[in-house]
Amino acid sequence: MNFIELNSLQGCILSIGSYPKFQYNARGGGGEGYASKNILGSLERIRFDPEKFSIPPLNTTTTRILGVPLPPGLEIIMILDKLEGTINFSTGEVIFDFESRFFFSIGSLIKFPALIVKTSLTSEKAKKSKKVIKGRRLKSDGNTSLVGISTIEPCGNRFLDYFLGLPTDAVAVLECEIKRKANY
Repeated sequence: MNFIELNSLQGCILSIGSYPKFQYNARGGGGEGYASKNILGSLERIRFDPEKFSIPPLNTTTTRILGVPLPPGLEIIMILDKLEGTINFSTGEVIFDFESRFFFSIGSLIKFPALIVKTSLTSEKAKKSKKVIKGRRLKSDGNTSLVGISTIEPCGNRFLDYFLGLPTDAVAVLECEIKRKANY
């Protein structure tokens, strides 16, 4: 089996609805993927194991909004359910299906139901409604910028649904490094 490694970097951006963008340092996250070599030439199918993939939480040490750290006690934990797709190592085009659950909490007392995020992360252009965001193809050094726009449906908690204005769109910019493992 062939292996691919994805490491998330600083400089990521997340936004939801009309709220300002979150500047997110995701350095230290990522995991190992399995590659099926040469589906069509240099196009490879990649699948990451959610059990072995980590996503740093959004909290006061990793996240800033309007240049100010997220207030202490506020935290969003993300649990990966699916990350798979294709990489064309000749052109640098990356397309991954991404599914995750986002759990928002305030201290240890208030925990909200999961927000479900399903989107396509791409190195190309993501468009939805009037939103357009452009990614950056995989470079020879392994760096890429993957972008996605997802509709976040209500979670059933009246307060959180109202506070976030659900349903609404969320935008993600994932700065990351993708490389073949040494045993490739």
